[in-house]
Amino acid sequence: MTVKFRPSQRLSRLPPYLFAQIDRKRKVAEAKGMDIISLGVGDPDRPTPAPIVSTAQQALRDPRHHQYPFGAGLREFREVIAVWFRSRFGVSLDPEREIFALLGSKEGLGHLPLAVVDPGDIVLVPEPGYPVYQGATVLAGATPYPVPLKESHGFLPDLHAIPSRIVRRAKLLFLNYPNNPTGAVAPLSFFREVVAWAKRHGVLVAHDAAYSELYFNRPPPSFLEVPGAKLLGVEFHSFSKTYNMTGWRVGWVCGNPQILQALARVKDRYDSGVFQALQVAAVAALKAAQGTTHEMRALYQRRRDLFVRGLQRLGWQVCEPQATFYVWSHVPRGYTSARCAEKLLEEVEVVCTPGRGFGPAGEGYVRFALTVEEERLQEAVDRIAHVTW
Repeated sequence: MTVKFRPSQRLSRLPPYLFAQIDRKRKVAEAKGMDIISLGVGDPDRPTPAPIVSTAQQALRDPRHHQYPFGAGLREFREVIAVWFRSRFGVSLDPEREIFALLGSKEGLGHLPLAVVDPGDIVLVPEPGYPVYQGATVLAGATPYPVPLKESHGFLPDLHAIPSRIVRRAKLLFLNYPNNPTGAVAPLSFFREVVAWAKRHGVLVAHDAAYSELYFNRPPPSFLEVPGAKLLGVEFHSFSKTYNMTGWRVGWVCGNPQILQALARVKDRYDSGVFQALQVAAVAALKAAQGTTHEMRALYQRRRDLFVRGLQRLGWQVCEPQATFYVWSHVPRGYTSARCAEKLLEEVEVVCTPGRGFGPAGEGYVRFALTVEEERLQEAVDRIAHVTW
């Protein structure tokens, strides 16, 4: 008897994962011998700081860390986060109830809708936005509703423009500042508006703050700085971009204890916690590697200035980022985002991300990741100069 396999219907509602597609195209091009300058996927090119690596090496040898790491994380891990959060944002967190370890913030963001929404609920998703928000909503059986981030509005959502019929069914709002892909930063006044709006309409808030430490001027605020924010929301943080630890898969979520408990119940069915040796390394990151964050900000600012000025000299209309290591740019007149990205790859071997991959509101833009050395960024600009549009 032949088994008839058919993927679940929910998978049919998911587009191919954008960054996996880009990585596959890059590998195919490199296999053909092309000299690719990859500005597509946002994966830092610098190594993890040495104090973090050496601490992890020592922790790996400790047999206490070789068993299942069930639960919210090591007490020391959560306590150090609470100290850092208080110092950085002026917000007090209870390590016992208001902090939970994650296998990277992406994992927590992906599992959250399973914990807090039901089929028929609406989840408000920023667009353009990180594809995980929409994908996680679909996999939870809920309905994503795009909330456009317009350049004319500082890439902040206009919550009051959401139709009342949608707001009545909305259960969860995703936010992300500093923002991927636009590089925008939200002021504290915006988060105050969010808290008041969410409280009025009974909507939960999930703020993705993975890029909170990759800023160029004033340090971005935390959503949890607003009084009352912990009553209705949570915030996700990551070690990936701040400490060049994308492959390590460690982060945390903090805020409302009831939301954290619900997320924990989902995670109990999917994973067994964050490997304790990684948690020990993360403690070292927050304690001993703070100097590297200043170095990385300076590095990305130099790269940003070089690349943005270079594109502007070529006549590109660029949205200069306030944070992150991304550059969000209009495509040349007459081109779609996909065709622009294809042309750059085919003609000058430069990889970028089409804005349409972040949702329909991203059409007309492309995203460049500043994750190569300055010499290669300058070479990318020089190559783009030879493209006829």
